[in-house]
Amino acid sequence: QVQLVESGGGLVQPGGSLRLSCVASGSISSTYTMDWSRRAPGKQREVVATITSAGRTDYADSVKGRFTISRDNAKNTVYLQMNGLKPEDTAVYYCNAKSPWTLTYDYWGQGTQVTVSS
Repeated sequence: QVQLVESGGGLVQPGGSLRLSCVASGSISSTYTMDWSRRAPGKQREVVATITSAGRTDYADSVKGRFTISRDNAKNTVYLQMNGLKPEDTAVYYCNAKSPWTLTYDYWGQGTQVTVSS
């Protein structure tokens, strides 16, 4: 049974930085595409960053230039470096794993809260 566990969230001032981590317990293929998504209060879930097995990345316009996604397959870990945080980045952030065969999300975490406030 694969579980994704996020960590690294917290309270940060505007302009600050946080680094989120997502560790997969159990065996998960390195061929999975990994996403970070977020859900803010009263809003729909938004995928903010994606990284394929080949290391190709993609970002939502709202975070482009500020967030960086990376992965360490040897450690079964995906990271989200968030710089220049804004109050509108406040949300619960989730790690998700998408199958390269079915293109469906097979695994997802419980989320970690990020709050940007002065």
